[in-house]
Amino acid sequence: MLGGTFDPIHNGHLAIAEEARVALGLAQVLLVPAGKQPLKDGQHVATAQQRLEMVRLACADNPGFAVSTLEVERPGLSYTVETLDELNRTGVGELHFILGADSLADLPRWREAARIVTLARIVAVERPGHRLDPNALYERLPGLVGRLTTLEGPQLEIASRDLRRRVAENRPIRYQTPDVVVEYIREQGLYR
Repeated sequence: MLGGTFDPIHNGHLAIAEEARVALGLAQVLLVPAGKQPLKDGQHVATAQQRLEMVRLACADNPGFAVSTLEVERPGLSYTVETLDELNRTGVGELHFILGADSLADLPRWREAARIVTLARIVAVERPGHRLDPNALYERLPGLVGRLTTLEGPQLEIASRDLRRRVAENRPIRYQTPDVVVEYIREQGLYR
């Protein structure tokens, strides 16, 4: 599972998902757009439905990816612990929760962080400028010991906030996000 705001989804997200899928031999990576992310509450630009549609479009040509509507359909704030609980109840097998190294550093602040690491193995993909210090994390979240896998990742330096800014400045985002997402952003008039 790779969760996120995906406002908009970009090639960095997709590359991280594919890297984890191949490196760990996962049958499929489930991308889960947040309905309302607690740590970014009020900061979404596109609606949850628009972000979900962009994720669907971006994943459509990869049979190794699936898209979940769990968090978009669930009322209230989107908490990873609740999503992992729901996924575990479906009997999908052992879960791997994929996130960027930058997000992993914040994991101890998340709701029921200690429980998150019991519900899924944590897979952290390093990003440019974000090296992991597992020992500091282990001190704050001891349950993470033995449950953390780190991957070097493709090192693409793309950020959704930069893409939103580029669109607002009428600058190109092609080759940073799939063409179908570029077209959807244009059609919907997003980030202008």
